[in-house]
Amino acid sequence: MITYIKDGYLIDPASGIEGHFDLLIKDKKVWKVANKLNLEDLNVTADKVIDGSGKFIMPGFIDLHVHLREPGYEYKETILSGGKAAAAGGFTTICAMPNTKPALDSVEVITSVITSAKNAPVNVYPIAAITKGQEGTLLNDIAKLIDSGAIAISEDGKSVLDSGLYAKAMRQAAKLGIVVFAHCEDSALAADGVMNEGRKSKELGLPGISNGVEDIITARDIILSKETGAKLHLCHCSTKGSTYMLDKAKECGLNVTGETCPHYFILSDEDIPGDDGNYKMNPPLRAKEDVEAIKEALKNDILDVIATDHAPHSKEEKDQTMLKAPFGIVGLETAFSLTWTELVKTGILTYKQVVEKMSVNPAKILGIDRGCIGEGYEADIVIIDPDVEYFIDKNKFFSKGSNTPFHNRKVCGRVLYTIVSGDVKYEYREGLYD
Repeated sequence: MITYIKDGYLIDPASGIEGHFDLLIKDKKVWKVANKLNLEDLNVTADKVIDGSGKFIMPGFIDLHVHLREPGYEYKETILSGGKAAAAGGFTTICAMPNTKPALDSVEVITSVITSAKNAPVNVYPIAAITKGQEGTLLNDIAKLIDSGAIAISEDGKSVLDSGLYAKAMRQAAKLGIVVFAHCEDSALAADGVMNEGRKSKELGLPGISNGVEDIITARDIILSKETGAKLHLCHCSTKGSTYMLDKAKECGLNVTGETCPHYFILSDEDIPGDDGNYKMNPPLRAKEDVEAIKEALKNDILDVIATDHAPHSKEEKDQTMLKAPFGIVGLETAFSLTWTELVKTGILTYKQVVEKMSVNPAKILGIDRGCIGEGYEADIVIIDPDVEYFIDKNKFFSKGSNTPFHNRKVCGRVLYTIVSGDVKYEYREGLYD
């Protein structure tokens, strides 16, 4: 199978290439990249030709933070439905968090996820739970879980609050050369909070979650990273404090990276219209000054990654009050367009920075040979139309979840093709969303 992408605007920071190029894909790899390719001179006939005129060609996006819900919560999402949602959003690789039922805490469960993922249209890497059942008391055999195919460890959905136990896990991670993905939440301090603590929570009469809930554990995890030598990745950063600490950790030369999500650089708690479960997420939507701090941290490359924290729930679960609804927002099918609209079109990020934060940096953090469209690399590619405008429609998601506060929001930038290992796994068709 030979695919010819003609005259697209290639943005590939990893290889240092930007400009109008032709690409040839053969045997799952990027075969040729040149300003102009003559197929007759190469004695090649393309099986598929994609006109890239007016389109941007980028390395496929990599999402470090996805909740696929399988096993145990397949009514919310499956690996297949989540994979389809990922492909529709331009993602070619996603990482599955461990808070399933059972948790990703055994060789058997890790193996089952990898087996199921073979039917998904994108690459799926499982992240193993740090403790048995994510109960925070018994450390898993981390080496064995990594050997079985897990790519990293995390207790996402909660924090390991026993610092001694967590330090042991970090030391093992350092020895194995893997990353610790940190969900930073002091659950005792969060108590029964459902939204950011502030004027809006008081107005709505809802219990709040202070910035300290995130900042306290962020500080602890950075300190433990320094003491153990572990590579630490801070998940879903939402506060001004977390970006400040991440910046200082990097200044000190620590091996710490951080991600945020579109909802944290777009919405503040003041945007919550009322007691609506679709605005309930963890961490919560923060104050306006936090939103501005997140945008500044992205602009200044303090925050390395834009992830989704894709967390689907059933309509019945989310169509409740914030006191009763579960935490979570879907994001795989909206992340790129929201980022393009809110950060690129406004001049906060460059094209190059978007590719770095959604492709290049995630690949580096995972230590995988992706995030590049250089010759010889795996042909994981996304093609987007940077100018088309449309309205997000949650009723047309591939995901089983439709829990988003961005329904009917006007955005710019559409994914047209998602190519995984040389195969077109998603192609936008007129009428599919309109």
